[in-house]
Amino acid sequence: MPLRLILTRHAKSSWAEPGLGDHERPLNGRGRKAARAIGGWLAARGYLPGQALVSTATRTRETWQRIADTLPAPPAAEFLPSLYLAEPGEMFAALQGASAPAVMLVAHNPGSAWLARALASAPPDHPDFLRYPTGATTVLDFDLPDWQALQPGAGSVVDFIVPRELT
Repeated sequence: MPLRLILTRHAKSSWAEPGLGDHERPLNGRGRKAARAIGGWLAARGYLPGQALVSTATRTRETWQRIADTLPAPPAAEFLPSLYLAEPGEMFAALQGASAPAVMLVAHNPGSAWLARALASAPPDHPDFLRYPTGATTVLDFDLPDWQALQPGAGSVVDFIVPRELT
């Protein structure tokens, strides 16, 4: 069975409270709706994670929770401080420590966009893949024995979606 990564950038966050620190910013209404739509899309296509690695930021935690609410049997999330505004190398390291065959990683840009590009053997034919807007989600499969064997360019893009295509 191949390994599968579901890589999601957090949904649209709110800037309504100017004094709120970046780490504490929640999703806005559009983001909440988008996260649910991404979760519904994942469930409908059978892209179900067995492990969730999530940044500790409020917007990533909320994105994960709204996605998880739509999945038939979501795993408990592992909230990793190292994923907050992580560089691709930190995200890569978190993945190498994963244990489930299907892992969802919810994080931020620019790291998510860079990681998606680095892991894909070929980018999907989609105008938003390189930009990786909020809520962008890539599903990649890897023909590897375990996550420790993860290498750049080893992933085949199975699917890619952005929320505006679903809402």
